[in-house]
Amino acid sequence: MRKAAFTICFLMALIALAAASTPPVAVVRRSRFLASKLPPPTSYYDCKKKPPSICLEPGSPGATCCKGTCLDTEYNNEHCGNCNKACKYGETCCAGKCVNLLTDRKNCGACGVACDCAFGFCDYAG
Repeated sequence: MRKAAFTICFLMALIALAAASTPPVAVVRRSRFLASKLPPPTSYYDCKKKPPSICLEPGSPGATCCKGTCLDTEYNNEHCGNCNKACKYGETCCAGKCVNLLTDRKNCGACGVACDCAFGFCDYAG
């Protein structure tokens, strides 16, 4: 009995040692198709070291250069309509203006969705 238990423990230790010493298999990349279709990294649109016209290129996050970064000032809550113009709590930036989606007739629940308002609150369209 003692010999069988020793043999089983020895085999389990041997299997664990063999599994731990096996090197991981490297994933081989075969095609560059997906990598060639990816947009450039956001650091490419850094207008701190490049001219602000870099923000006008296709694929840019926005056409305005704010603090060295290309931004979309039409829908950015921290830079709404202009650099460093932040929307207040509860407001959302829609077309460069800070609006409250609960009370604005032209932006009801989402930007550009019109609906009727009553008692200061608007119905959700849809």
